[in-house]
Amino acid sequence: MAIKTSEEYIQSLREMDIKVYMFGELVENPVDHPIIRPSLNSVAMTYDLANQEEYKDIMTTKSHLTGEPINRFCHIHQSTDDLMKKIKMQRLLGQKTASCFQRCVGMDAFNAIYSTTYEMDQEYGTDYFERFKKYLLYVQENDLTIDGAMTDPKGDRSLSPSQQEDADLYLRITEVREDGIVVKGAKAHQTGSVNSHEHLVMPTIALKDADKDYAVSFAIPSDAEGIFMIYGRQSCDTRKLEEGADIDLGNSTFGGQEALVIFDDVFIPNERVFMCKEAKYAGMMVERFAGYHRQSYACKVGVGDVLIGAAALAADYNGVPRASHIKDKLIEMTHLNETLWAGAVACSAEGSETASGNYLIDLLLANVSKQNVTRFPYQIARYAEDIAGGLMVTMPSEEDFRHPEVGKYVEKYLVGAKGTSTENRMRVLRLIENITLGSAAVGYLTESMHGAGSPQAQRIMISRQGNLDAKKEMARKIAKVDTSKDK
Repeated sequence: MAIKTSEEYIQSLREMDIKVYMFGELVENPVDHPIIRPSLNSVAMTYDLANQEEYKDIMTTKSHLTGEPINRFCHIHQSTDDLMKKIKMQRLLGQKTASCFQRCVGMDAFNAIYSTTYEMDQEYGTDYFERFKKYLLYVQENDLTIDGAMTDPKGDRSLSPSQQEDADLYLRITEVREDGIVVKGAKAHQTGSVNSHEHLVMPTIALKDADKDYAVSFAIPSDAEGIFMIYGRQSCDTRKLEEGADIDLGNSTFGGQEALVIFDDVFIPNERVFMCKEAKYAGMMVERFAGYHRQSYACKVGVGDVLIGAAALAADYNGVPRASHIKDKLIEMTHLNETLWAGAVACSAEGSETASGNYLIDLLLANVSKQNVTRFPYQIARYAEDIAGGLMVTMPSEEDFRHPEVGKYVEKYLVGAKGTSTENRMRVLRLIENITLGSAAVGYLTESMHGAGSPQAQRIMISRQGNLDAKKEMARKIAKVDTSKDK
């Protein structure tokens, strides 16, 4: 079975014993919990679209290992065309869910680990690359959702991992056995962890030899002994617990999910270990994963498409679609959103082949693209809130709207343009609230800022890859500068 249906995906999670804590209690049934289920629905959409004929060219491809059809989320990029189809897939899914669909981190981890293990083996004579290919084949054959786990809690950021007061603030190897390793620590902000079959772990920063115990990469089932998750809160999340909640959710079907994932003395068998204390290659793996994942923020363009549409609808319901300043704001929102898309396209089109044979995006352009993502969605959201008006955050509840006594007053006084529905106006405003302030804001705004590394992380990479010395030399030649005259 190479491509699962959404029903098969959901059933496969039911058969697992993933341990999730929320609000101080162990969740008995994560699959059907009202707070978790919308995020699971978003992942399920990656399976749904892969089974629809009109989207198969974008959502599926052929495995370079077997030649069999697979979901693109399980693929190793073989060309710049693959890189382009990746971002088209992400924009499409953003449009379909208006949220985070959570499989990107696993796909990006596959491609970073694939090329890094190949180069490690070339230097050290290890067999990590063959191990990883076997693991990847297992993932492809079962169409698994994988949580790419990179971010450590980090503790005191001024100290290296081995200098921390608590050695577990970066995930580390505590024991090397003949048949595998034991690890301890945590991975923070893990997108889609609760909805993933497995976790694919990587180091979080470049490491020196003194920190070699933290240079580790491996794969492990999400319900393995010693692994549990603590669910991350989101703004307005308990609205999902209200009986009959619909309008007030803004997006009642889809959502995102993050968690703190604890690894409490977890054993990893050798065949699933892809880095074990090779500190020299931690930086390569981190840099390549970060580059791929910064490209992946093409997903925000899809969510932006929905937000722009919602803002335009709000203008319709407010009766001001022809106002010149409204038109101009919608134009500017589109300009910003398509600029984000241009960055994703550029870093994909300028990709190149690695020594392992898979394709890597242009790292400089990927970092430039993600730097824009840390800014433009906030401006798009500002315009959307401006067009929506203050009612977006002062509107009475859905229960009041449905109330047999006061509901008629909500209906009467929240009406918009002539001939429009009050309920529809409320729905559009709640959608804008959801994307800019509510639970979806985690996946649109805050994730745009901090996902795939902070804005400063991108600026560091832009500085490293900007090739300033070559640019200086260009200027010297044009200006006919004689460096021998400089003292």
